[in-house]
Amino acid sequence: MIRDNHDYDQYFFNTLTIICKNKFNLSSKTYAVIMAGGAGTRFWPLSRRRMPKQVLSIIGTNSLLQDTTSRLEGLVPKERTLVVTNRQQLKVVASQQPDLGKENFLIEPTPRNTAPCIGLAAIHIRKIDPDGIMLVLPSDHRIKNVPAFQDIVRRGIEVVERFDPLVTIGIPPARPETGYGYIQFEPPGDKLPSGVHRVRAFAEKPNLETARRFIKSGDFYWNSGIFLWRAERILAEMEEHLPEQYHQLHQIEAAVGSPEFEQVLSNRYKRIRPISIDYGIMEVSSASIFMLAGDFGWSDVGSWDELYRISAKGRDGNVCVGETVTIDARNDYIYSPDKLTAVIGLNDILVVNTHTTTLICHRDRAQDVKAVVDELRKTGRKKYL
Repeated sequence: MIRDNHDYDQYFFNTLTIICKNKFNLSSKTYAVIMAGGAGTRFWPLSRRRMPKQVLSIIGTNSLLQDTTSRLEGLVPKERTLVVTNRQQLKVVASQQPDLGKENFLIEPTPRNTAPCIGLAAIHIRKIDPDGIMLVLPSDHRIKNVPAFQDIVRRGIEVVERFDPLVTIGIPPARPETGYGYIQFEPPGDKLPSGVHRVRAFAEKPNLETARRFIKSGDFYWNSGIFLWRAERILAEMEEHLPEQYHQLHQIEAAVGSPEFEQVLSNRYKRIRPISIDYGIMEVSSASIFMLAGDFGWSDVGSWDELYRISAKGRDGNVCVGETVTIDARNDYIYSPDKLTAVIGLNDILVVNTHTTTLICHRDRAQDVKAVVDELRKTGRKKYL
């Protein structure tokens, strides 16, 4: 059982260093970095602070986190798989990864968004292997075609080894989606391998009209949030574009493996301003950024409506989990495993029942569920978070 003790991170560094030096050739080595500390607020009320979306079994019998780890088999060895989470979620995250040891987990003292999370992993990898390559993965995505995913990752590793760029994976869009960011890419270049594009721009989540324009243009893909790069390279980008964040990370890096590491990490990490890797680096970097097209059945399962989209439909287009009765109701998502729920005359709605809460909203308002969490936090109703 993993315990949250003060020598945890020193143990992590010492043990992982020994494993890597004794078992693997340190040249051209890839580490998987799984970001597993998110709150999953758009999946409230099922997703809570101590049981976030990534540890829930909302598709099949495994959790999204377990699926993320399992699709690395044959791609990255467990000894080089790092899971970044926070102290509050460590126990449940670690319990779902019995094949990973204590040395495979990195703990954020407090959530600071994706750029600091990636930076924390990068300083550990650089300390162990200055040439280490990072495969950065969110822990809450669904990928149907694992062999195709692994093929794309292997190509991405080859691109990093050859050109030393920042690499992202774009998803061919199936619809004008407003819940995803977008990547604008250039036509294939003569000097680049087949299927590799230079990135022209990153775009934040658009409104519907803009999303339709992106799709019509033909040169925009969805941003998957999956990246490949050398640890040294992404830290150099942070030093240039996020100097305040990099300064704190550099101080933490200097203490890695020392008895003072826990205290330095706690003191320095909380000073880091939260920022996403897209906004902080990818949208502003002048470095070479390449995109590979990832057509492997991807979804970020970012909302209840997205879960409805990818679920098998039953009678009248409804998705029902638990005992339900539907009368003149179509295209609804009803989650109610512990009680009978009846829906009459309502179309395109979400109903989510737990022991203590019930969510009802139109499916096209699924992205606004996060606002409920914000309201509960503002009004001090922490027992529902």
